[in-house]
Order: sequence, then structure tokens, then C-alpha cells
Amino acid sequence: MNNRIVLHIDMNAFFASIEQKTNPALRGRPVIVCGNPETRTVVSAASYEAKPFGIKAGMSIGEARRLCPQAIFVIGNLAKYVDTSRQIFNILRRFSAKTEIFSIDEAFLDISDTCSSYAGALQTGQAIKKAIAVEMGLTCSVGIGPNKLIAKLASDMKKPDGLILVPPEQVSTTLENLPIKDLCGVGRQMEKHLHALGIYTCGDLGCYPASMLRQHFGIVGEVLHNMGLGLDSAPVHYSDDEPPVKSMGHTHTLARDTADVDEIRRNIFSLSEQVAVRLRKDNYCGRTVCLILRYSDFFTFSRHLTVDYFLDSGYDIYQQAWKIFTRLDWQGRAVRLIGISVSNLVHKTRQLYLLEEFTGTQSVDRVMDRINEKYGEFRLIRAAMMKSERKLVQPILARGLWAKTFTKGGL
Repeated sequence: MNNRIVLHIDMNAFFASIEQKTNPALRGRPVIVCGNPETRTVVSAASYEAKPFGIKAGMSIGEARRLCPQAIFVIGNLAKYVDTSRQIFNILRRFSAKTEIFSIDEAFLDISDTCSSYAGALQTGQAIKKAIAVEMGLTCSVGIGPNKLIAKLASDMKKPDGLILVPPEQVSTTLENLPIKDLCGVGRQMEKHLHALGIYTCGDLGCYPASMLRQHFGIVGEVLHNMGLGLDSAPVHYSDDEPPVKSMGHTHTLARDTADVDEIRRNIFSLSEQVAVRLRKDNYCGRTVCLILRYSDFFTFSRHLTVDYFLDSGYDIYQQAWKIFTRLDWQGRAVRLIGISVSNLVHKTRQLYLLEEFTGTQSVDRVMDRINEKYGEFRLIRAAMMKSERKLVQPILARGLWAKTFTKGGL
């Protein structure tokens, strides 16, 4: 693993850059990509002209407007971004078949088999940047190192349009005074825990005894110690070697903050159904349900519940999510955002029920999926959902579409 050469390609302000490329009037101006700015949405991406004002992804639109009144708000177009992403990944595969898609705007390349030196790796990085600039009209930052951890760290060192190499002999000096928050995988909570131990830099982390880190963090302590030393044995997953899906979920920012338990319940139910449709479409089911809540003060938390059988039914997912909610110390606080996800997934497996009732329910789920795929989301819904959200049903009936409903039970 020590003779590997890994590249990390990170597109610069991806969504905003695409909007500036397709609309010349936006070039050189602070652009913020978001949902409908007239609704309660958040910042998805900001151009480099907007970032100096403190604009960050996840920030509320109101806060973004306050920080940068001259910003131009653009409604995001996910289809356009995904299509651009696919074209970029196709370019990267020309340089290495060992290409791992890390996110919509990031990828790792292992060029160990095709490049024998870091000088050659720099040439490859330059060629990649040129190809993306010429063919897509976009810029990217490229980091080069002996593993994924260092390559990603290098790509963050100079943005936009950077090309940074950190060879093995420079890893320790590069990490010595680097803040631990700059390491991929170290979030705010982990940073706080490490600070409490007197660990502020990657150099501190690498020098801290691995045995003591294990005492505090379990098996993660060993990983943290290796990260502090710049060690990472994780392979670049590519082609048929891609890692399995770990979870599927949906989140929804409410039109207004609410402490109405019925409205919260309806949204949990609706999100559960959306997650279930995705699970069934990709032939997954899972055992762990997660409920995410964000209150009006932006305090966000999640709670999990694991059952001893596999779920891919919206009603079953809802039941577990609602059970989580009823166990919370909620105290009527106003909710801003709700999310549902399912993890502990297995692929191409179906729960084998002995009771005919459950087998019938699975068949109904698939009939609903086919009808809703043909006529539109929520054209066919469960009676339980119809009882609690009649506003959803009336437009369907008004357009003359039939809506027969099925349910295992009421809410």
C-alpha cells in the first residue's frame, strides 16, 4: 500500500459554477444556489464570490441575505448537476479505470498501475484539470498523495483551481501543525472530544498513545491514531468494486415551524412512504429506522431504533419512527425539519412472512409503486394517510384521477 499514488479531484463550487457557466450574467457575481428563495429553504452552494461574506451550505436564506444583500439567488437544477457530474466522471475514467465516485462533485483515482512516479502524477493532474476546463468549462482542485486521506487533504489546501502534491516524505511535516478539523471524518463533536484530551493538531493526534485513544473511542481510536500519522489503507473502490449502499433517507424542511403533533405525524408518515418507495425501487430493505428532527433554534439530533426483521413498507417504517418520536423528551418544541432514514440494509432479499396478511401487504406496496410511478407521486395513498391529510387527496379527485387506498390499520 505504501507505493500507491492516489488523486482526489474536487470540483470548485460545483453547483454555483455550473450556473455561472450556463448564464454569463452570473459570472464574477456572488451566486447562491438554493430551493425556491420565497419558501423556507437553505443554501445548497455558494460561488467563490459569495464565500468571503461567510455564506455556507446549510445556512438559512434569511441569514444569507443579511450577510450578502447583493447575492443572486438561483433555484437549483439537480438534473443539470447530475448530468454534468456524469460527464466529468467519464473524463476521469479516461485517466484511470480505478475511479471512485466519492460524491456528486468529488472522485478518487488510483493511478499506481499507470504512473510510476509523483512527477508523472503531477502531469496526470494537470492533464485532468485541462480536460475538465476545455470540455466542461469548469475548474477543479486536485490533490495527490500516497493514500485517500492525504490526497483529499491536499485537494483542500488550494482552492479554487489548485494542484497540490504531498509525497510520502512530506506527510509528517504537512500534518504536524494542521488542525484536526481539517482531517476528513473529524466533525465538530469529535473535534470537541479531542480538544478535551489536549489534541489540537494532527501532529498531536499522531503522538497521542493509540492505547489511550482506544480507551476513549474504542476501535475508532485506532483509526484516529493512524489518521494523525497520515496512514490510510482504504482502497479506491471502482467499477464493480463499489461499496454497498449503507442507508436511504429523505428530509423535509417544513413550510413553517410547527409544534402541532398531527402535522409532525403526517410528515413522518409521508417521509416514511417516500423512503419505502426508494427501498423497493432499488430492491433493498433494512432493520434500523432513524428519525431526524431540527427545532426552530436549529438544534438538530437523530435517534435510531433497530428491529429484528427487515422493513421496506412505508407503514412499518412510520410505526418505528413514530415510536421513536413518542419516546422523546419533546415538550412541544417547534419543529423546523424532519428526516427519516433506514439503514442496516440488505440487497435482493425479502422478508419471508408466514402470515398471508403481510405477503398481501407487500403485493399492495408494489401495485401502489407502479401506479404512482405512472400517474405521479401520492396519486395512490393509504387510507391512514388520507384520514390525516385530506388536503392532499382533494386535488387528485378534482383532476378526475381515481384514488383507491389500502392500509394495515389506522393511525
